[in-house]
Amino acid sequence: MTKRIKIIIFISIAALLTLSFVKRQVKSYEVNISSTKHLEVGEELTYVVSFSFIKLGEIKIIVRNKRIINGKTYYNTIAYMDSYSGIPFVNLHMIYESTLNPDYYSAFFRGIVKKEEYTTFTEYRFDYDKNNVRIKKGKVQPYELWTDSTGTIDKQYEDGLSILYFARMFSGSGKSISVPCFVNEKESYTTINSYTRVTGVSIDAVKYDIACVRIDGEMKFISVFGLTGYFEGWFSNDEAAVPILAKMKVIVGNVRIELKSWKRPGWTPPRYNKS
Repeated sequence: MTKRIKIIIFISIAALLTLSFVKRQVKSYEVNISSTKHLEVGEELTYVVSFSFIKLGEIKIIVRNKRIINGKTYYNTIAYMDSYSGIPFVNLHMIYESTLNPDYYSAFFRGIVKKEEYTTFTEYRFDYDKNNVRIKKGKVQPYELWTDSTGTIDKQYEDGLSILYFARMFSGSGKSISVPCFVNEKESYTTINSYTRVTGVSIDAVKYDIACVRIDGEMKFISVFGLTGYFEGWFSNDEAAVPILAKMKVIVGNVRIELKSWKRPGWTPPRYNKS
C-alpha cells in the first residue's frame, strides 16, 4: 500500500466529523431540532479506524464542559485523531475543537494538524448576531499568522466536529435535512437522512447486538485528500445516541470506524431484541 493511499484512507477519519446523503426529498435548511437526546459532560468515546483488516489508528471524542450564557447551554468538545505507531509511511495526528451553540451548530472551531516540520492551525469564530465569521490560519512553534480575515454569513453553520453532534441529536427522527457547513473557508452542504427502524449492530467491544438507528447521507464537497460522497452510520437507540459504527467511501475503498471503548456515567449500550 503506497504512502499516498494510506494517508487518504486514514484522513478519512474526518468521516466521523462529516455526514450526509440522499435521494429523498429534503428540507433545504432548518436551525432548530427537537430532540429528547442529551450530551453528558465528561463523555469520552474511542474509535478504531480500519481499512480492510488493517487497523490504522484511533479517534477519541470528548465532551469537555458546558457553559450557560444568557440562559442558553454551550458545549465544548474535542476530538483527537492519531495513527498507530509502527505503520509504515503513516504518522498523522490531528485535533479538532468545537463549541456547540444551543442549536448544535458551531460557535467556534479550531483544527490542528501536527506535521513533521511544524504544526498548523485553522480557526473559525462565528458571530451570528453580527452575521460574520472570523478566520485565522497559521502555524505554531514558532507562531506565524498566515490569514486573519472576516467574512459575511447569513445562516448558522456546522464545522468538521460539530456536525457529528448535530447528527446525534437528529438521529432517529425519520427526517432528512440539508445542513449548511463551513469547510475550507467555503459554504457547502451535507445531506443527512435519518431513519426510525431499530436494527442490531455488532462490534468487538460488546458481546451482544446493540439496538441502533441508522443515518446515511452525502457530502456535497470534497474534503482533505479526496474525502467525499456517500457514508452511513449507526447510533445507539437511546437518549445518549452514541455513535456505534460508521462506514464511508474514500478513493481506494471502504473505511470502518468502530466504537472501541467509552466513558459515560450510567450508560450501557442498549441490547437489541429481535422481538
